[in-house]
Amino acid sequence: MSSYRLIREQTIHRPLDEVFPFFADARNLETLTPPWLRFEILTPGNIDMRVGTIIQYALRVHGLPINWTTAITVWNPPFEFVDMQLRGPYLLWHHRHTFEAVGDSTRMIDEVNYRLPLGWIGRAMHGFMVRRDLKAIFDYRERTVKSLLEEGPNTAVNDSAMRRAFAGSQ
Repeated sequence: MSSYRLIREQTIHRPLDEVFPFFADARNLETLTPPWLRFEILTPGNIDMRVGTIIQYALRVHGLPINWTTAITVWNPPFEFVDMQLRGPYLLWHHRHTFEAVGDSTRMIDEVNYRLPLGWIGRAMHGFMVRRDLKAIFDYRERTVKSLLEEGPNTAVNDSAMRRAFAGSQ
């Protein structure tokens, strides 16, 4: 069974005490996910992030509907949190988010360890599309984070996401 790892690092030119609350608000994941995935958080109401928090999502991958459930397994604000798939398209999805203050900026690292189902078919799909799709998703996320957190709230979506994030941190 093949395991894969994706590591992405981004320096965000905002202080840690502003960056972490943005990522700690699960609702911001909708903003950070490319629109072509039609990603929607199904968990109702306010999502209190802590160890044991369960979050349910719906999305479409290449037109196929997918339901996904994750749990927060590590919660160490403002330095890290981990979400793990409980149900979804992967055999394993372990996503560690780490944050480190670097002067007035924040270094954010995403480390995703994942395994695909279906044996050799899953390995072929990884080479054919999964690796490329994940790269596109995290590229989109990097551009969106830069736009939202560094370039400022230039649109109503940016303003709304920032207001939610900073209201939760106070």
